[in-house]
Amino acid sequence: MTETGTRRPERTGRPLRWLRVLRDDLCTARLDPLPPSVWLRWLPHGVLCVAAVGITIGGVAQFQHNGHLGAGLASLFGFAAGGAVLLAMWRPVPAWWLSTGGMLAGAVALRGRLGTTPVVLFTWPWTVAGMIAQLLVLLLLALRVRVRAAVEALAVTVLVTWFLDGVWGAPPHQSTSVVTVVLSVVVVALGTALRGRREARAELGRQASLTEEERSRRTLLEERSRIARELHDVVAHHMSVISIQAQVAPHLVENPSDELRENLEGIRDNALEALTELRRVLGVLRSEGPDEDAPGGPGTGPHSPQPTLDRLDALVENTRAAGLDVTVRIDGERRPMPSGVELSAYRIVQEALSNVLRHAPGASAHVEIEYLPHGLLVSVANSRPTRPAPPSPGAGHGLLGMRERAAMLGGSLTAAARADGGYRVFAELPATEPRTGLFPRPSADLTTGTDRAPDPKDDRV
Repeated sequence: MTETGTRRPERTGRPLRWLRVLRDDLCTARLDPLPPSVWLRWLPHGVLCVAAVGITIGGVAQFQHNGHLGAGLASLFGFAAGGAVLLAMWRPVPAWWLSTGGMLAGAVALRGRLGTTPVVLFTWPWTVAGMIAQLLVLLLLALRVRVRAAVEALAVTVLVTWFLDGVWGAPPHQSTSVVTVVLSVVVVALGTALRGRREARAELGRQASLTEEERSRRTLLEERSRIARELHDVVAHHMSVISIQAQVAPHLVENPSDELRENLEGIRDNALEALTELRRVLGVLRSEGPDEDAPGGPGTGPHSPQPTLDRLDALVENTRAAGLDVTVRIDGERRPMPSGVELSAYRIVQEALSNVLRHAPGASAHVEIEYLPHGLLVSVANSRPTRPAPPSPGAGHGLLGMRERAAMLGGSLTAAARADGGYRVFAELPATEPRTGLFPRPSADLTTGTDRAPDPKDDRV
């Protein structure tokens, strides 16, 4: 008794769940406009409007002249078929109900007149116009609803057709049941396939966009890690110098006081502790592979000193050895700059020359560095390439690292094509806290070519 009692509610509950699912899928008036085609734009909408007019005219004529119905009733059925096609462009489910209900009412109205006219003139239960309207509505429905809802609409169409022609029946007529059912299955299958293809393309586009964003983010993080590794060496060097100076200072003063010894000892201890923490936190950012300065350039060891502008000549010579004609000009009083400024200037020149080698075959490059009272101006310009550049395996974000370096110092970097077909990278690197108007506009010598606003999408590497 208990087992039977538990099975009976399950058997009765399952059909109720199916009916609820059917109600949720097919009893909705949700607005779902037909989007424009990718290639044809609004042409399909125009074709559907023309088809709706033709279906309306053909349906009215068939009901009135062949079915001998009154003009009012024939017009009602004809406009129902044509209106269903138009409605399907905005609300596909109500349009399907309108088309199916119009067919059912028209079949009932025509059934009593089938014996009074020649058989060849009557197509029943679907008229030709009603069948075309139903196929268009099912296609538009399958393009914009879930597969389950499209199959349910197809099943209801088949059941209504089978009931009218197979169960209820009619006097002799030209049956359209088999043709309608077969074409409805084909149309629903086609619409479902097209909808699946459209969704797959949209999902592929979303995934490609996410992949590009993730690649950009990963490139940014990798470049910041590289900058952090290099600055780790610079900061560690200065902290070591502070520690050594604090240790040596008492020996340079005759009879230093206890307070002085204590303060210097505290400075040394704090410097050593900060150095230890710095190495613990940032030491993990060191890559296991060597850093490359340039093709065959020096300083490729993983623990080699970070480069400064003192090694600019070596960088230029290595670039010339790679086949690039490079000229260098240094303006202003050459003097030591803060380590971060010199490192960033060196890396910007290095990256810009690498870009010329990769993307401007046969071009010549001109490097200019101008020392200002409060910082550096760095310019790397190249002429028009003499031959097409080969495909580059780069990630497309080489300028990102240069901009990061300039922004880290409170400066700026612009990169843009020149009027003569070349390219120019220009950076302002302050050696102190940036202030409004810190840098003058570049001189005529330093701005060879035309200064233009950089294109944010123009990342050459």
